[in-house]
Amino acid sequence: MLELKNITKEYRTGEETVQALKGINLKFRSNEFVSILGQSGSGKTTMLNIIGGLDQYTSGDLLINEKSTKDFKEKDWDTYRNHSVGFIFQSYNLIPHQSVLSNVELALTLSGVSKEERRERAREVLTKVGLKDHINKRPNQLSGGQMQRVAIARALINDPEILLADEPTGALDSETSEQIMSLLKEIASDRLVIMVTHNPDLAEEYSTRIIKVLDGEILEDSNPATAIETRDSKVLKSEKTFMSFFTALGLSFNNLLTKKGRTILTAFAGSIGIIGIALILSLSNGVQNYISRIEEDTLSSYPLTIEESTLDMSVIMQALMGVNMSETDEVAEGKVTSTPIMTDVMDTLSNRQGSNNLEKFKEFLETDSRVSESTNAIQYGYNIPINIYSEDSVDGVIQVNPSQVMENIGMGQMMGDSSNPLQSAMTGGSMASSQMNIWKELLDNPELLETQYDTITGRWPEKHDEVILIVDENNSVSDYMLYALGLLSQEKLADNFESIINGEEIDPVDIPEYSYDELMDMTFQLILNTDMYEKEGDIWMDRSDDEEFMEEVVANSESLKIVGIMRPNEEAITGQETGSIGYTSDLKEHVITQTNDSEIVQEQKENPDVNVFTGLEFPEETGEGFDMANLTDEQRAYMASLSEEELAELISTYQENADATYEANLTTLGAVDLDKPSQINIFAKDFETKEQLEDLISEYNTQESDAGREENVITYSDLVGTMMSSVTSIINIISYVLIAFVGVSLIVSSIMIGIITYISVLERTKEIGILRSVGASKKDISRVFNAETFIIGLLSGVLGIGITVLLNIPINIVIKNMTGISGIASLPPMGGVALILISLILTVIAGIIPSRMAAKKDPVEALRTE
Repeated sequence: MLELKNITKEYRTGEETVQALKGINLKFRSNEFVSILGQSGSGKTTMLNIIGGLDQYTSGDLLINEKSTKDFKEKDWDTYRNHSVGFIFQSYNLIPHQSVLSNVELALTLSGVSKEERRERAREVLTKVGLKDHINKRPNQLSGGQMQRVAIARALINDPEILLADEPTGALDSETSEQIMSLLKEIASDRLVIMVTHNPDLAEEYSTRIIKVLDGEILEDSNPATAIETRDSKVLKSEKTFMSFFTALGLSFNNLLTKKGRTILTAFAGSIGIIGIALILSLSNGVQNYISRIEEDTLSSYPLTIEESTLDMSVIMQALMGVNMSETDEVAEGKVTSTPIMTDVMDTLSNRQGSNNLEKFKEFLETDSRVSESTNAIQYGYNIPINIYSEDSVDGVIQVNPSQVMENIGMGQMMGDSSNPLQSAMTGGSMASSQMNIWKELLDNPELLETQYDTITGRWPEKHDEVILIVDENNSVSDYMLYALGLLSQEKLADNFESIINGEEIDPVDIPEYSYDELMDMTFQLILNTDMYEKEGDIWMDRSDDEEFMEEVVANSESLKIVGIMRPNEEAITGQETGSIGYTSDLKEHVITQTNDSEIVQEQKENPDVNVFTGLEFPEETGEGFDMANLTDEQRAYMASLSEEELAELISTYQENADATYEANLTTLGAVDLDKPSQINIFAKDFETKEQLEDLISEYNTQESDAGREENVITYSDLVGTMMSSVTSIINIISYVLIAFVGVSLIVSSIMIGIITYISVLERTKEIGILRSVGASKKDISRVFNAETFIIGLLSGVLGIGITVLLNIPINIVIKNMTGISGIASLPPMGGVALILISLILTVIAGIIPSRMAAKKDPVEALRTE
């Protein structure tokens, strides 16, 4: 089955050429026990390596089942070693970090045999060689004879046709040697066993054929074969050997476990760069989240506001600062000139005032999906008062919204005229007036509210008649709120103000404390504008000044109840409403719906030409008052019949009707169309989405302008501007620079891992030879060391992320104590995964060169390494 035809083997050492084999011609039978005897250096081991495919001949031919191997490629020799040859070495050549069972089944892992079948076959062959009870031990736990039996079992596992034994008894005592020789003789009964030995006595006793070699030539052959004998063979099987990556991982993992200390230190060294980048990423992510919270909270108080009547204040401010001024001509010496700032302001006022079609714009906001993606909430404002009264105040029935505190102390006029947009913006009148009203509409975004506030007691409102009380971080509210809600006396406050103005001393006010239950028991009464009118005959009379009437209205009105007390979350930075009563947009819509459905509003809408307050027709032009000259004789006669009081009342009614309009009456009653807001507040998620919203508004304006609908173009003021828009960019730049610096350490760590992998290659050189002897290809060897770097890279990445997460705990504690901000160091999960992948990739790249060096090692030289 095997024939060597004129085989020569030459080695080059420097400039010299040494002939190890000189034209060897041999034929072997399919089952015989052949012993090759010879002195050291005679070429017997070289012949054995060539027969086994570990070494290649220089010339001649090796025939296997009469097939030449001259054209064999590397993969063919790998297949041949795996399927047809089994090696038994003098020094056993077992992999120390693998168990006995794993050492034996190693060849099967390259043959594509399933794990279950591998284990079963390995147990069978170990039982055959007498090691059934030692399968889970490591080689260093066995005696020399037992280790040689493991080597024999490994050689037999793939049922090879040829068993090659290189001095199998050289390291054994005589008794053990005889046991091993008996086992080999038994094996030779059904296959070819070729043994190289120095012991002629053992060869004579157990071999069926002895070949003596000297200086690379055959001296004597005791039983030469005259013809090649063959049997059903797997010698030239064509399937490739292949080691799966999981098998490579197993080999490398077990090897790393034998060097736990070095492995952990290596992984830690490799993780240093990961730790640095992960810490920077944690802080950067935390700061970005903190900035996002600031932006979100800030924009909760400073939305993009679009009003029905508009004036672009940014242009006014530019005019006031002289931004739009052009350079003046050179002034003659001795002369003083002026710049037209106020002229520019007046020109701007005359050209920039206008109105916005909010009905059309509302339709755009509700139909364009991009708007909802960029906003936390959109609030629609209407020219309606939400009149809320309290029956339980210390002063009796009082109006708590709009607040009457400033009116009662005589400071109502100091709040400014919010009807003038220029005055309002320049004096802060509307803002001050807004701050004086403690009833605030909540954002229509429960998720955002829950991130900004903590629930002290109760819950968030779910219906239109439910409200919440919002206190500050110290569970406190201002005394102004107590006066506004009627918990403190507004009458006494007014008396104290008057006393102060008169220079009199006042007694200090005792500010009480309230339990949660006391505050939660408070109820308020919702009064519509239409509730203040009573029909007398054909006209509706305003009875808001009738104290007895109003008390009855309040007593029979709808109640509002406090269902929760909220406090600003410590993580919320700004923009919270504190010291206020919060209600939902449902209350506003409820007021609008109930008002529109009221009798007086329905009557006015059904008779658009008649003033329901006077019973008279609206004048064709406002200001058209009572004129005796326009009366008929019949009307004069009627008036002459009236008393002085009746005549005065009639004239007053006509004068009242003179300036009345249908639209003004509906406004007075609070009747509005939900589709026609007077103001729109758009709350962006952050400054980036705020810019996107501005782009959407610009796009909308361009679209309407191009369509010739200039009346739909929107003008608005953005007082917040780019207050914080550049902060995120600055943080990003700083983070990138720091990551770049730390990235250098990551690269250095990867190079170090490459060096350590090279050291591992040197340490595992013999293992490389063993793997090649059982049929592992160069790619398989490379895969083993790539698997090792993969494990180290993975361990480095996981270790780095784990250490970072642990370090973030004290970092957050320190930052919390220094700044009061918690959770600032927060590693994003996807960032952690990405860093582990980066560690893997860099480490595997660093191990490519060492793994290729391992693959190129000569298997014969590798097996000789100690």
